[in-house]
Amino acid sequence: MIGTKESEQLAKTLSSYSKERKSLVPLLQEVQAKLGYLATEAMREIASFLAIPEIEVYGVATFYNQFRFVPLGKHHVRVCMGTACHFAGGKLILEALERELSIKVGETRGDGEFSLERVACVGCCMLAPVMIIGDEIHPKMTPFKVEEDLIPYKQESQKESSGEEQAGEH
Repeated sequence: MIGTKESEQLAKTLSSYSKERKSLVPLLQEVQAKLGYLATEAMREIASFLAIPEIEVYGVATFYNQFRFVPLGKHHVRVCMGTACHFAGGKLILEALERELSIKVGETRGDGEFSLERVACVGCCMLAPVMIIGDEIHPKMTPFKVEEDLIPYKQESQKESSGEEQAGEH
């Protein structure tokens, strides 16, 4: 569900486009860029704005794999599955991440801390297999390194959640 701020941002975005069907994909791209994902409410607003059926907006959005329907986690984890990374063990890295994070590809953890995505080549073939967390590249990954490389991110999340709990106790 999108909040008031996001609704205002969406209205502003919509007003900058013509009410033509050809605006659909660029609108979806801009809304996702601003909100981080395509919320159901946002897709309904786009359909209403363009005067097309909601199912058509949903059909286009689900056709292209660039669109997301859940917000990204605070720590967005991507695994390169380009040719070099795939042959160097990218699938094993992805499986290790699914175990460590307790989510599947395309999901965001319930606490909002981590999301996991499989991506095409990221151009780091000499460092294969590669995992990217946020903007940080983790080269020459192994299933054992996955657990190790996630430690600082998990510790940061634990510190923040314990700090919020302590602040709430006072």
